[in-house]
Amino acid sequence: MPNKKNASAYWKENIRYLFLLLLIWFLVSFGAGVLFKDALNTIKIGGFKLGFWFAQQGSMYVFVILIFVYVRLMNKLDKKYGYDV
Repeated sequence: MPNKKNASAYWKENIRYLFLLLLIWFLVSFGAGVLFKDALNTIKIGGFKLGFWFAQQGSMYVFVILIFVYVRLMNKLDKKYGYDV
């Protein structure tokens, strides 16, 4: 059973992963869909402007990918600190 020092280190690393992944999601959803929309709209994908695509579809795709990345990171973290079953 892991001790309190390991539990604290585990939690800090978990929070760091959460912050990083949420920051990526924010930059993709708000940054690409709202802030940089005009610059991205000069590029077209499948007949749609890239800024529109990120606002409508891209942020959802990135969110789903980030879920899988988080699961993989947490599985590694669980093994590192002895919380895997």
